[in-house]
Amino acid sequence: MITLNDIWKQYKLNNITHRSIREDVVNLFKHKPISNQPDGTFWALKGINFSVKKGQCLGLYGPNGSGKSTILKIIGNITSPTRGTLQINGRIAPMIQQGAGFHLDLTGRENIYVNASILGMTIKQIRKNIDAIIEFSGLDKDMIDVAVKKYSTGMYVRLAFSVAVHTEADIFLIDEILAVGDEDFKKKCMNQILHLKKSGRTLIVVTHNMDQMEAVSDRIIYINKGVIQ
Repeated sequence: MITLNDIWKQYKLNNITHRSIREDVVNLFKHKPISNQPDGTFWALKGINFSVKKGQCLGLYGPNGSGKSTILKIIGNITSPTRGTLQINGRIAPMIQQGAGFHLDLTGRENIYVNASILGMTIKQIRKNIDAIIEFSGLDKDMIDVAVKKYSTGMYVRLAFSVAVHTEADIFLIDEILAVGDEDFKKKCMNQILHLKKSGRTLIVVTHNMDQMEAVSDRIIYINKGVIQ
């Protein structure tokens, strides 16, 4: 379903000679990756190779900044590799930047239609599933018709996750989704992920919780500094 062949990803960092004083002050409080090249570039991924078969769940594990989320973004077509080839066979539901397709001025209900459409659902499918989406999210009938800019982070993520898992995608990319929400919602998410796996969907999961990763993964790849180790 998924094949990565010699994937490299390079980011170009701001050139220090072109930064303003304001940017220098702001950057004091940011944790930016240190350039590992004299021209101010940073290699987030260096020669990544792996494949995932249909129905498998692959776990990506490693420290912050190791390249796990970058891999998901490349597979989800959110960013492109600098070099290397990628083969995807199936429709993808990326649960990476949760709510990336949401519009802050639209209500939760309106955003269900927008986000689900982005993920490939038809209007007919959305109407059929909207009650289940709302119920899974745990949002009550009053909040679902409120603009999402008034939502808490937990409410926002719960709705985004609920939309994604109700799509008919073949491949699900899950990045630290179980790190947000109360224990009941985390348990509900874990059960839903296991259900997707049992139904033959293909999953790639990123989490720092090794117990959760071992519970769902068929195999785990350890990544550090952009290299599979």
